[in-house]
Amino acid sequence: MILSKIAQIFNKISGFLAVFALIVLFVFFGFDTNNLLSQEFVYLCRVLSSIGALSICIRYVSSLKWNLWIITYDVLFLTYFLFITFGYFEQDIIFYSVFLVLYFIREAASYKIDYRKTGLNPAQLFIISFAIVILIGAFLLKMPNSTVDGISFLDALFTSTSAVCVTGLTVVDTQFAFTVMGKTVIMGLIQVGGLGIMTFASYFSFFFKGGSSFNNRLYFGELSNESELNNVFSSLKNVLLLTLIIESFGAIFLFFSTPPDLHSNFFEHVYFSIFHSVSAFNNAGFSLYSSNLYDPILAYNYPFQLIICFLIIFGGLGFPIMQNMLELVVYRVKLRVKKIFRLKELRHKAWIINTNTKIIVVTTVSLLVVGTVLFYIFEYNGVLADHGPLGKWVIAFMGSVTPRTAGFNSFDMGALAMPTVLITILLMWIGASPASTGGGIKTSTFAVACLNFLSLAKGQDRIEISKREVSNGTVRRAFAIIFLSLITIGIASFTLIMLEPNVRPLHLIFESFSAFSTVGLSINLTPSLGEGAKIILILLMFIGRVSTLTILIAVFEQVKQKNYKYPSEEVLIN
Repeated sequence: MILSKIAQIFNKISGFLAVFALIVLFVFFGFDTNNLLSQEFVYLCRVLSSIGALSICIRYVSSLKWNLWIITYDVLFLTYFLFITFGYFEQDIIFYSVFLVLYFIREAASYKIDYRKTGLNPAQLFIISFAIVILIGAFLLKMPNSTVDGISFLDALFTSTSAVCVTGLTVVDTQFAFTVMGKTVIMGLIQVGGLGIMTFASYFSFFFKGGSSFNNRLYFGELSNESELNNVFSSLKNVLLLTLIIESFGAIFLFFSTPPDLHSNFFEHVYFSIFHSVSAFNNAGFSLYSSNLYDPILAYNYPFQLIICFLIIFGGLGFPIMQNMLELVVYRVKLRVKKIFRLKELRHKAWIINTNTKIIVVTTVSLLVVGTVLFYIFEYNGVLADHGPLGKWVIAFMGSVTPRTAGFNSFDMGALAMPTVLITILLMWIGASPASTGGGIKTSTFAVACLNFLSLAKGQDRIEISKREVSNGTVRRAFAIIFLSLITIGIASFTLIMLEPNVRPLHLIFESFSAFSTVGLSINLTPSLGEGAKIILILLMFIGRVSTLTILIAVFEQVKQKNYKYPSEEVLIN
C-alpha cells in the first residue's frame, strides 16, 4: 500500500519533469544560447534522467502487471541512460536530447485518460488536436534558431498550418528562410499532420500501458472508422509500420536517384532524401528548393520525378486500401508457394478485395490515365516543349498525380494553358482517397456521385456495384460533402477577390481550391498575398483538412435515432 502511494507520487513528479524537460529542450535549441548553458543542460539531463529511471524501477516493484514489450523498451531505455551517463558520450548534448524525447514519450503515453470523460466527441477531439499541433508548430517555427533572419508570427502560423494540413502552400522561401532545425520542425509537422496526432498518441498510449479500456477502444474505433474494437490498435500499428516502411524505401530510392555532388556532404544528401520522402508520402508538397521540383537540378531527373509520383500515389490511396491490397498479395504468394511445393491446400477466400478497394482503385487509375493524356495533349507545345519524348510523358504523369493533393510542381505553373488549369482545378477538388494523407472531397465521394447519376439515368432506384448495394447513408454523405465543399470554396473565393482586387479572379479561385483540397499548387501567387488573404487561406486549409462535415458534426448535438418513420413524400426536382 505504502509502496503503491510512493509509486503514484513518483509518477506525477516524473510526468511533470518530462514536460519540463521537453520545454527546456525547445528553449535550448530554439534560442541562441551560444553554448553558455551546455554544462547546465547536461547536468539537468542527468538529474531528470535519474528521477525518470528511479520512477520506472519503482513502477515495476509496485505493480504485478508486466508486459514483455514494455519491459523490453524500458530495459533498452535504461541501458541507453547508463550508456550516455557513464559511457564515452557523457558530454554530448545530442545524446541527452534524444533521451529527453524518449523520456517524454514514455511518460506522456503512460498517462491514463478516459477520453469519454472529457466531454468531447471524436470529431471535436480530432479538430482540437489539429489546432493544438498547428499552434505549437507556429511557436516552434517562430523561435530564433528555426529561421535565418526571423519571420512574422502570421507567416509562422501559415507555414505550420500548411505543414500540419499537408498542403504545401508557402509564403516564405523554405530553402533560405529556415535553418536545419526549422526544416526539421516542418518535416515533423508534416508527419504528425499526415497521420494525425491521435494516431500517434493512441498507439503509444496503448503500447506503454499494455492495453486500453473498453471506452477508449470504442472512442478510437469511432475516430478511426474501425468497426471491430479488437482491431482498433492493431490497425493503428499497421498504419505506423506501413508508413515507416514506405517512407524508408522512398528515401533510399530518392538517395540513389540524385547524384552525390548535388549536396555539399553526405548528411545533406540523406536529409534531402528523407525530407522529400516524408513530404511526398504525406502529400505535403514541401520541397527544400525554392522552385520546388521545377529547379533545373530536378526538373529533368525523371527517375526522381517518378519516385515522387509513386510515393504520392501510395500516400493518397489510403491505409485501408493498401492493407487490403497487401492482403491479396500475401494470399496470392501463399497460394503459389503451396502449389509449387505441393503443400496442403490453402483455404479459399472469395472476397479479399472489398468494394471500397475496387471503387477507389478504379477511380484513381482512371483519373491518373485521363489526367496524364489530357495534360500531354494540352501542354505538348507548352510546358512540355523542352522535354524529350519520354520526359514529356513523365512530366505529364507528374502533372496528373500532383494535383491529387500533393502540391509538387516540376513545371512553371504560370505558363499552363487555360484548359490545363481547369483540369488541374477539377483534379484538386476530387483529391485523394479516404483514410489517406491527402485531401479533397475524396475519390470515393466522386465515384458515388457519378454512380448515382448513372443509376438515375437508367431508372434504377439504388446504386449497385460488384454485386453490392451502396447504402443510402453513403450517398447522403457524399452529396453533403460535395455541397459543403463548393459552398466553402465559393465563400472563400469571393472573400479573396474582395481582399485582392488587383489579382486575376481565376488565380484566386485556383488558390482557394488548392488550399481547401490541401494541394499546395499556386500560380506564383501565395507569397504576394496580403495578411487578410493569408488568414483566409489558413482557415481554408484547416477546414479542408478536418473536413466541413466533421466540423458540422462537432458543432451540432447528435440526436438519437428514432424508431418510427413519417410517410414519405416526393419533392419536385427539375
